[in-house]
Amino acid sequence: MTILWLNLSVVFLFGLCARYFSVPASVGHSTFQPNKILAAVAAISLILVSGLRNNIGDTFFYMHGYEVSNFEWNTITEQKDMGFSILQMLLKQITEDPQILLITTALVTNMLIAIVMYKYSRMFELSMYVYITSGAFVVSMNGLRQFLAAAIVFAATKALFEGKWKVYMAVVLFAAVFHQSALVMLPLYFLVRRKAWTGTTFALLFVAILIVMGFNQFSNLLFTAIQGTQYAHYQNFEEGGASVIRVFVFAIPLIIAFLGREKLRVLFPKSDILANLSVIGIVLMIISTQNWIFARMTIYFNLYQLILIGWIVKLFREKDQKFIYFAILIFYLLFFYFESVITLDIRYSSKYLVWPS
Repeated sequence: MTILWLNLSVVFLFGLCARYFSVPASVGHSTFQPNKILAAVAAISLILVSGLRNNIGDTFFYMHGYEVSNFEWNTITEQKDMGFSILQMLLKQITEDPQILLITTALVTNMLIAIVMYKYSRMFELSMYVYITSGAFVVSMNGLRQFLAAAIVFAATKALFEGKWKVYMAVVLFAAVFHQSALVMLPLYFLVRRKAWTGTTFALLFVAILIVMGFNQFSNLLFTAIQGTQYAHYQNFEEGGASVIRVFVFAIPLIIAFLGREKLRVLFPKSDILANLSVIGIVLMIISTQNWIFARMTIYFNLYQLILIGWIVKLFREKDQKFIYFAILIFYLLFFYFESVITLDIRYSSKYLVWPS
């Protein structure tokens, strides 16, 4: 964990300095544009820590698969997610070392996430800090392929905000060649570009509660529907549900955004889109308390909440903002320690990044 703690410090400090030395924004919807060089250093720290690892979650299986598989066109066309196989085939032309796969996916994933937060978050360092302390950064090293797809979709945030549906759809379809679950974002484009906190919002939350109450019936219907697809094996997934504490952590920023929704619309006119996406994320998170597999889909939605978190401090009175800022830092730090150290006991390992003993 030492490297992960060090990474958190580097990312936050350079992100903070990037905002301190910011200039008036010329792009995006934020008031200020962080210093590009300092923001890049924060992103590079994420890329190196993620890309130079050799453990955490499914990392071993990705590395092993890269080493033993022969990626040829006649076999790639039979793969369920062709894009990821094509990527590995191209990388194998360079080296047989699987580390190149990790560094490449870490580069694309974290670079895209950092760029979007750089453009749209009011407090860049806070969004980056919560990206790590909420557990999303660790998840990106576990669900490597799906998080790569989510980052590609996230990169289309500008198209989503500006209503450029053709561009958005093209990006989502491209992301789907790496993980087909990205296709769920196609129909949601039309749902989330509406005013937030309407009857639809509360109907979604009500449906989530109903699903939790009648989860056995819901799961039977769902797994019957996906029978014969690449996701059918999830029917036998028996790792329990997501933590209620995690639901609580993801719900708090959304509650604050709801209470300050009118001011947030003034500060950030596109905040309704972020709120709608975050609501879908919390709905899935509530359902995932019954079966953790549903938490995987929240990957696509929780990234947008990171931007939202970068604005919520400004919803409070100016004299209270400093207190709220530090409260967020402490709250998420405690959650990160609880989940990563106490609950999951994460041990970071790398041949290249080694803390002297």
